Amino acid sequence: MREVTISKEPIELNKLLKFEALVASGGEANRVISEGLVLVNGEIETRKRKKIVTGDVVEFGNEEICIRLD
Repeated sequence: MREVTISKEPIELNKLLKFEALVASGGEANRVISEGLVLVNGEIETRKRKKIVTGDVVEFGNEEICIRLD
């Protein structure tokens, strides 16, 4: 599991995927979220702007990211 440190919370799920280069663009982030390919804390998340905060675990593909606040 990889830890990602953010400077302020919350961060929107689609922006997190884009900023961490898990997808190539914001449009791709929105698509994979709406298709149910992203898990937040072990559950499928389909809300593109889901607020992600410290302690959340985001899973997509083979990546698992734990969020920490700077």
